[in-house]
Amino acid sequence: MKSKSFPPAKTIQSWFSQLNRLKVFVVGDVMLDNYWYGASDRISPEAPVPIVQITKKESRLGGAANVAVNCKAMGADVFLMSVCGADADAKTLIRLCESFNIHTSGIVQSKKRKTTTKTRIIARHQQTLRLDEEESSYLQTNDEHHFIDVCLRAIQIEAPDILIFEDYNKGLLTPLVIEKIIGHCKTVGVFTAVDPKFDSFFSYVGCDLFKPNLKEIQEALGTRIEINLKHLKHCHEALHKRLKNEVSFITLSEHGVFVQREKEAFLIPAHPRSITDVSGAGDTVISVMSLIYFISRDISSSASIANLAGGLVCEQPGVVSVNKKLLLAECLKQH
Repeated sequence: MKSKSFPPAKTIQSWFSQLNRLKVFVVGDVMLDNYWYGASDRISPEAPVPIVQITKKESRLGGAANVAVNCKAMGADVFLMSVCGADADAKTLIRLCESFNIHTSGIVQSKKRKTTTKTRIIARHQQTLRLDEEESSYLQTNDEHHFIDVCLRAIQIEAPDILIFEDYNKGLLTPLVIEKIIGHCKTVGVFTAVDPKFDSFFSYVGCDLFKPNLKEIQEALGTRIEINLKHLKHCHEALHKRLKNEVSFITLSEHGVFVQREKEAFLIPAHPRSITDVSGAGDTVISVMSLIYFISRDISSSASIANLAGGLVCEQPGVVSVNKKLLLAECLKQH
């Protein structure tokens, strides 16, 4: 089934205005994206590598923290829940979150972990090297139980509307963490959305919205998937059988997105865009889809708006968040 056109302008404007009353928890692997810029005009005499004279350093929020920034940019009140190191990078990450008015009381600092960082060396407008620092093993038992307690207590006190799991396979979202949080959310009526990764792919039993990309779902199901409604509906059926999820939302890169709820299914093509950088697009898509779907309960329109949002952020270099005013203006142009 092809997606129907965008809803009337008044409906879209109403949905966007309602976003400001939402309270959202983002639970997942946070990271710091560092960008070191410099000039390079000679090769090192020590090894055949370029010498980069660093002239500027910049840090941005990545992973689950970028999902939190996107939700905040859409107007929601956002709480970020994670475990990072007790180190200088954690202080930078928390300071950046607070600069966006994201609540950070749910970020646990552990001496047994290190904060995930990705440092990109950029010269002549090109990335010459990326340095990663991370701890990707599962949380140790004490940290795991403490983090579960922190999350469940915060859910009970703050009563969020939506909880988004953002999984980057960095060890935070253990099967027990996932089980306990989803179970509690179902008990108290919190809508749950998931952006999964391979390690815990089928651990999110009982979630409401499940958003893998094409590569992830092919790996999880062990089969090559053709981009058509028949094959994608089979994917939803396979997911629903294992997860009992309400909505399957599959991002298909340049082919757009697929969304299904019960028998209602849509394949929505990508919008023509001048693609500069796809970094962080998935973070934007899960954020926008979760918020708009929660408000509207319209799978076609919410998927179309999320698809559009993902295309917009790809027009800018680096990891950037959605611009709510620009997205609304683009949505209103679709009639």
